[in-house]
Amino acid sequence: MKVMASANAQKQPSASGPFIICEGLVKIYKVADLEVVALQGLDLQVQRGELMAIVGNSGSGKSTLLNILGGLDRPSAGRVTVGGLDLLKLSGREFVRYKREMVGFVWQQTARNLIPYLTALENVELPMIMAGRAGKSGRAWAEQLLEEVGLAERRHHRLSQLSGGEQERVAIAIALANKPPLLLADEPTGSVDNRTAYQIFDIFRRVVTNFGTTVVIVTHDHSIASKVDRVVAIRDGKTSTETIRRLDVDRDALLDRIILGETHDEYVVLDSAGRLQLPREYLERLGISGKVKVELEDSYIKIMPASGKE
Repeated sequence: MKVMASANAQKQPSASGPFIICEGLVKIYKVADLEVVALQGLDLQVQRGELMAIVGNSGSGKSTLLNILGGLDRPSAGRVTVGGLDLLKLSGREFVRYKREMVGFVWQQTARNLIPYLTALENVELPMIMAGRAGKSGRAWAEQLLEEVGLAERRHHRLSQLSGGEQERVAIAIALANKPPLLLADEPTGSVDNRTAYQIFDIFRRVVTNFGTTVVIVTHDHSIASKVDRVVAIRDGKTSTETIRRLDVDRDALLDRIILGETHDEYVVLDSAGRLQLPREYLERLGISGKVKVELEDSYIKIMPASGKE
């Protein structure tokens, strides 16, 4: 097996540095007398205005990472900054302000996004009212957001009068109500059909294009790569691989017809300690476990089973 190392690997451009920086994140939960390690030294960078996804199986640590970025939880160790703010140094009051102004959440559970006895328009206005930004300008912005997600004509409908996909689109508008620079979405298409899922991803794309918002989506669906710019896979609490859209691919192409091998490049992630997670299927195919042999040959690194069989 050969792991190619190149100095020309693609990176998302940024004039002011990464918008999100996670370095050596560790999160340990205590359950009764047991300690559960959810994150094990995770490293991650996200550029401003990027549309990216974090994927992983249940228990991989992706939801824990989302909660940390959203200010809902704090890491046990490591460093995390969002927009230049060190989340480990924020006071309680500063955390409240961070969650209100810096980040918008789209939850998987509809009940956490919408209040059923309010109309779609009233739901979008509510975060602005709580932030003291109500009034004519707030109403106009709420109507603009509902138009942006294609629900201008449904703005006076309540939850029971909206389909699941429409509720999800209202939730996106709510998350954008206070104009946060960061939008976090937890399984936003988990309960809708494929057609509606494409509509939702089109909305995320427009949010990035029109508002410059950074959008981070957490999902277990690995096929999401065709709909975003970059996919980071998490395994056992650490980043393992990245799939990045090539810069010469038309962003407005029909995403459901894209062949990933022709439009994306996949990389194994090397963390700050020099560790990397090799794809599990490679290890199983070659019967690699325990010790391995590593050799440097010209411009690449060769990894072999300890037996010497390539």
